[in-house]
Amino acid sequence: MKLAFLYAGQGAQHVGMGRDLYETYPAFRAVLDSAPVDFDLKGLCFDGPEEQLSDTRYTQPCMVAFAAGVTAVLKEAGIVPAYTAGLSLGEYSALHCAGVFDAQTAISLVAFRGQAMAQAVQGRPSGMAAVLGMDREALAQVCRQASDAGVVECTNFNCPGQIVISGDAAAVEKASELAKAAGAKRVLPLKVSGPFHTSLMAPAGDALRERFQTVSFGEMEVPVLFNCLGDRMGEGDTIPALLERQVQSSVYLEDTIRRLKELGVDTVVEIGPGRALSGFVRKTEKEIKCYPVETAQELEAALAALKGA
Repeated sequence: MKLAFLYAGQGAQHVGMGRDLYETYPAFRAVLDSAPVDFDLKGLCFDGPEEQLSDTRYTQPCMVAFAAGVTAVLKEAGIVPAYTAGLSLGEYSALHCAGVFDAQTAISLVAFRGQAMAQAVQGRPSGMAAVLGMDREALAQVCRQASDAGVVECTNFNCPGQIVISGDAAAVEKASELAKAAGAKRVLPLKVSGPFHTSLMAPAGDALRERFQTVSFGEMEVPVLFNCLGDRMGEGDTIPALLERQVQSSVYLEDTIRRLKELGVDTVVEIGPGRALSGFVRKTEKEIKCYPVETAQELEAALAALKGA
């Protein structure tokens, strides 16, 4: 067995997430209790309100704290991946898993990232939508056609037939209608609060570059596949530069999944609320076995299966 951890990104959050894990696993509880934030992280995860939890300023530290807690339980059980990656925000959890950041640093960084992303487009109506059933070039052409209504770009290549577009609200709406007219099977608005992974996030990239100058980056103990590459970092790449680039450029998750398969990965643990990443893996490389971990019951099942493998 060759194992990878994949970490969920924004949009998967929901009220109640982590409550049973907090009650069941001391290692999970310790991470949430020590989260360096200026709001009630546990209360927001467990009890909401949903609107606040879905605000990127709060979503990001909540999601990374959840992921770090699950990672702590898995590592305590001796389960360590051969590779790791994450969807968007989940890349910070992957870097934590790889030893680049401790949990507190990762949570603090994404709290800053969430604030920077919110400020980058403050007062500018924006959105994201998942487009099903179109290929990359056809949807890129649709975005170009809709650009007279504002910025809209292809930002998440999740799996074959699912691409996310992001940008100004009017441009996303126009591109969504054009995509339907061009043959898209469905267009689904996403519950996120900004035009993530577009050029509109350049100010957030600038803010992150400055913040990273104050952060100590550890050596990767486990190889990370990066969003903006769909692969491991190259010789000339640095982690700070890739994270700065990531916030304002496309996420190549489908490419990442294919690369994991090429690297021999046959088993994936999806860490985070929901099962979206497991769905993307099945649609991209169906031979890879997935263990989604959101609840205490799912974590227990994954621990039993992986310990015995």
